[in-house]
Amino acid sequence: MLGTDLVARLTDAGTDVVGLRRADLDVTDAAAVAQAVAGFDVVVNATAWTAVDDAETQEAAAFAVNATAVAHLARATHAAGARLVHVSTDYVFDGTATTPYAEDAPVDPRSAYGRTKAAGEWAVRAEAPDHLIVRTAWLYGAHGGCFPKTMARLAADRDLLTVVDDQVGQPTWTRDLADLVVRLVDAAAPAGTYHGTSSGQTSWYGFTRRVVASAGLATAVEPTTSDRFPRPAPRPAYSVLGHDALLAAGVTPIRDWAERWDAAAPEVLA
Repeated sequence: MLGTDLVARLTDAGTDVVGLRRADLDVTDAAAVAQAVAGFDVVVNATAWTAVDDAETQEAAAFAVNATAVAHLARATHAAGARLVHVSTDYVFDGTATTPYAEDAPVDPRSAYGRTKAAGEWAVRAEAPDHLIVRTAWLYGAHGGCFPKTMARLAADRDLLTVVDDQVGQPTWTRDLADLVVRLVDAAAPAGTYHGTSSGQTSWYGFTRRVVASAGLATAVEPTTSDRFPRPAPRPAYSVLGHDALLAAGVTPIRDWAERWDAAAPEVLA
């Protein structure tokens, strides 16, 4: 989702951009990574092992993509004189906060996925001084499977959806995140960590109600708790990220999640 939207955003702006798919580059191959980044000014890493539950039993495989490969990219971009933009996640936090996580809040991942992503952040900071780490969460978009597509499909077939109301976060459109990445680079933002999520907050239940309404369906949606849906990997109860670093860099954060969903819905649910 993100890679496709980022290439489109840069192409529309007249920027020379090359998008590499998994078949084009094995990011776990250090030599191939070094060759791929040569000659570029900015490299955006939108790759990740994102199968959160599978990572609990395949942590080494997740680490290879989320940490070791990131170290390859960090070393290669630094050697090539390129700026590295690395996309990370809310899962590096423990999810127990009650106010938005600051960019410099201590990381304390509770899942294998979170541990491997935190290790990737560490590799970027250690190996690529000229970096932008952009944490995001609750991504949705037109170019891949995502939560609102799933909920709209289920709502079309059912009279009732039961959705957790005790996990809170910031639904974020990949087009908005792509735009934010470009704006950060264009602003020559200082090296460091930024949060690329929509403003405001909601629960999965609240998001689902908005999705069902956008789909023009009359399906009832009722709230429930996470213990009704046990999963191998723990989900953060609170995934709201603060945006102070963006503001300090003179970069406007993404607007409220509900406003942005209303803009995105026709494309995402098409």
